[in-house]
Amino acid sequence: MKLKDIYSLAVTMGIASDPRGKEGVVKLLARRKKAYDELPKSKKEEYDIEDLTNPYTDSRIFLGDPEMEVDSIMAGIDINAAEVLLADRLNQKGESIDLLLTHHPEGASLASLHEVMDVQADIWAKYGVPINIAEGVMHDRIREVQRRFSPVNHAEAIDAARLLGLAFMGMHTITDNLVHEYMEQLFEKTKPETVGDVLDVLKKEPEYKEAMKGKAGPMIFAGDAHNRAGKVAPIEFTGGTEPSPIVYEKLAMAGVGTVVGMHAAEEHRKEAMKYHINLVIAGHMSSDSLGMNLLLDAFEKKGVKILPCSGLIRIKR
Repeated sequence: MKLKDIYSLAVTMGIASDPRGKEGVVKLLARRKKAYDELPKSKKEEYDIEDLTNPYTDSRIFLGDPEMEVDSIMAGIDINAAEVLLADRLNQKGESIDLLLTHHPEGASLASLHEVMDVQADIWAKYGVPINIAEGVMHDRIREVQRRFSPVNHAEAIDAARLLGLAFMGMHTITDNLVHEYMEQLFEKTKPETVGDVLDVLKKEPEYKEAMKGKAGPMIFAGDAHNRAGKVAPIEFTGGTEPSPIVYEKLAMAGVGTVVGMHAAEEHRKEAMKYHINLVIAGHMSSDSLGMNLLLDAFEKKGVKILPCSGLIRIKR
């Protein structure tokens, strides 16, 4: 596959699984286009034109000729400078790695991570939180995340790949959308009765089975296995990073009984307990692996070889 075709397929799959639906994404891109058209010339020169066609600012080609042929991808949850050196060393030993693919973003995609977080409001609205409240809760959290990532060395891994002549791409929200959709369909199908049942559903998935061997499998952060699950909301799989802990109060008012997510900070656990919401954490690397696997399967079907690294639990479906 050409690099541009790999990128295009990924964006298409991300949109197809977006929690806002295709119509919601079309409306988002239309709002961006309108805002761009109204900018003065000086501001247009600063604008990332790709934002008008790719709704995910944290998923981009960092380096590489879009026309280049890609036969082999080294894919990982995190591709840092060490993984870039590893790819170069593997090529010296006989591998033929054409492209590095990271899940967690680098460069401008990391600096703009906050720009994908607004999808969280739409997800909460699906589970009964009024959209005006959801957007209000998200506003301060988005600014907080922007400030948190502002001082980070965004370009370290990209600079290493540039010096070694390696193509480099990142797919963050795109693969998070895939795992979010997968989880929604999984719980709609299985309809777990108790929190323990929620845990059992997760543990049957091969990525989580493998994670359990490394003591990083699914676990209950708040609540008890014997509690009835109520309305199960897998709402913490996409949207850049964790939501504001304030959301648990709003979800409780909306009738959500159990929240399922990739990871949660201690303040989130405390808020979930405060509002009697069960909180089940599936696992971070394992959940990211599931989303990446759904995308990598599509690449592999096109004849591209996949070499997993850096925490990626490669499972083919």
